[in-house]
Amino acid sequence: MLKISQTLVDQIVEHARKDHPDEACGVIAGPVGEGRPERFIPMLNAARSPTFYEFDSGDLLKLYREMDDRDEEPVVIYHSHTATEAYPSRTDVTYANEPNAHYVLVSTADTDDAGPFQFRSYRIVEGEITEEEVEITA
Repeated sequence: MLKISQTLVDQIVEHARKDHPDEACGVIAGPVGEGRPERFIPMLNAARSPTFYEFDSGDLLKLYREMDDRDEEPVVIYHSHTATEAYPSRTDVTYANEPNAHYVLVSTADTDDAGPFQFRSYRIVEGEITEEEVEITA
């Protein structure tokens, strides 16, 4: 189960809506070994695409060095889908290389700033997708 604050959920959704119609992506870091998402880190979608996201390799290297210096790890890796449901694509599964991370997907398909959205979380390990419950805390 992913336990995540309402503030972090709001930040992810806001980022997804802001970058729409391109996919948004980012990381929420937390203390190593605790599985607690704390620090919101929006990233640039280097692909600038409505159907694909890609972290800039230089930005990603900088992020991992920064997390290492702060004794953090990626607890949540998130991105948005702009035209499909919030379910991992084959490409998403291929690039899922953090077995301990929660992979959050937000769908902004057919929504506006006031409309509904999908917010779902998955574990992706060795190509196997398992949806998990999301508990949103205060």
